[in-house]
Amino acid sequence: METVGAYEAKTHLPKLLKRVAGGEKIIITKHGVEVATLQAPEAGRTGTVGYVISELREFRRRHRLDAVSLREMITEGRR
Repeated sequence: METVGAYEAKTHLPKLLKRVAGGEKIIITKHGVEVATLQAPEAGRTGTVGYVISELREFRRRHRLDAVSLREMITEGRR
């Protein structure tokens, strides 16, 4: 996986798209910070809607809020 700057990506977009069509994955950075990933559409799909929902449920099961409610977290973030 290659990393390219935003300016380089803009300048060489046709060349990068050809590489992505060939199966490569390219990370685009701006000032050294990752801002986008250029990849073929099939590479980003991990499964059906049912699969994604089950993964989200599993994530929620593993990451509990304990005694803190979502409303409390929203209110805390507004201070």
